[in-house]
Amino acid sequence: MNNIQRAVLIRHYGGADAAEVAEIEKPTPGQGQVLVRVLAAGVNGIDWKVREGLLQNDFPLPLPIILGAELAGIVVAVGPGTSRFHIGDRVMGAIEGLGAYAEFVAINEVILSPTPEGLKNIHAAAIPVAAVAAWNSLYQAGPLYRGQRILIHGAAGGLGSYAVQFAKREGAEVFATAGSADLDFVRSLGADHVIDYHSQRFEDVARNINLVLDYVGGDVLDRSWQVLTEDGVITGTTSPDILARKPANRRGFWFMNKPDPVLLETLAREVACGTLQSRIGGIVGFADIPNAIERNRTASRTGKVIADFSR
Repeated sequence: MNNIQRAVLIRHYGGADAAEVAEIEKPTPGQGQVLVRVLAAGVNGIDWKVREGLLQNDFPLPLPIILGAELAGIVVAVGPGTSRFHIGDRVMGAIEGLGAYAEFVAINEVILSPTPEGLKNIHAAAIPVAAVAAWNSLYQAGPLYRGQRILIHGAAGGLGSYAVQFAKREGAEVFATAGSADLDFVRSLGADHVIDYHSQRFEDVARNINLVLDYVGGDVLDRSWQVLTEDGVITGTTSPDILARKPANRRGFWFMNKPDPVLLETLAREVACGTLQSRIGGIVGFADIPNAIERNRTASRTGKVIADFSR
């Protein structure tokens, strides 16, 4: 039996060439683990941030490390003490500590969810990080209420597109920023006010905002404080240093996603039955994952980019 597999990993922090496709030993599932043959994986912003060492203080990981935060696949072996899944089951989930860009992953079964019948693997791989993080970051600052004014930056991306839908469900008045090519898509998600960041300053449109969901960071975060109400809050997934960057007497949180298999199963069923939209922004093959990570750093894209391991 061949015990060698391909994986995308970094041995050192760096730029586009730091991520490489390498051959490593195939893992064996331990206590409470299942071995998943990965069929698809989502490409996320955390990949290039880890690659460049931007999160090494806030998110320390031992090098070398296999990149990749979410996967969809099939169980091919089970370790001792497992009971939730069996060989042949289709599963999906986010990974604690990364490691999804490998042909086989040994993973604790308790953080996995069953893939709903009829949901393709490329669509299942787009849900575990983006949908769960969008839901939880939306509620991090406290309960939502009808009529709340919410501004979502990066509304056409994986996180943002889910957040628009969740906020609208709660009866919020949703302001959303997006590029020119994505305006109609964001409107179709339910946003009340769609702001073209190429031609408009969001500060001129979005005012008296109760909650900002920042999935962009940088200058966008710095400019967002001025649109908040006195007790408004910003929840960001892109800037671990948000507390150091916030003005005095302002509230802001850095949100870091954690696996939530119960919530994931619920949201995946919604995608499968069509009550929750999930947009695939592009599909790449396994060998192109390092390039996809770099493109994800340098260019915005509608929806999630997915690595299809059959390519």
